[in-house]
Amino acid sequence: MADFAPLPAAAAWRLHEAHEGFEVVSIASDVHGTRLTGTSVGVEDGVAWSFRYDIEIDPTWHAGRGSIESAAGGRIELEADGPGRWLVDGVHDPSLDGCLDIDLEGSALTNTAPVHRLGLAVGDHAEAPAAYVRTNTLDVERLDQTYRRLPHEGDGFVFDYASPRFGYRARLTFAGDGLVTDYPGIALRVSVTG
Repeated sequence: MADFAPLPAAAAWRLHEAHEGFEVVSIASDVHGTRLTGTSVGVEDGVAWSFRYDIEIDPTWHAGRGSIESAAGGRIELEADGPGRWLVDGVHDPSLDGCLDIDLEGSALTNTAPVHRLGLAVGDHAEAPAAYVRTNTLDVERLDQTYRRLPHEGDGFVFDYASPRFGYRARLTFAGDGLVTDYPGIALRVSVTG
């Protein structure tokens, strides 16, 4: 089982290839869970986008609430109405039933919750469907994904990650705190002090 170090107060990633941009997040954890407040900005296929997010995760690493606001003026509210049941702007979306996470396109941070929650031992794998929010439109969709824990690399953790819908499969590397450091074709973590 993964034994993660405490999360830092802040983290950042340089987005590359799929998007060119940057993501910065502040992280606040206590006995009630973890709050992730961040901004992601980027360009994809010549189109610029940016959004701010505020995601609340309970102590068992299940997402409970998320608010995402785009620079274009769009806003979406996600709220768990029981485990794996989601209200999108107050209305139940049955296509998201069974999703325990919020995943944001244009964000490297949102892979943190499933790897913490799943607690996989080396060789184990699990499904981790998520409520997936698109960067430009803030449309919410179901995203099926899987994680398989691979042997350690140094002080970090490695997972074989797959998202069949996008035909994407890669080895994601996480630091000891459970934040992704190398998300091939998506993002690289940048050192932050303080």
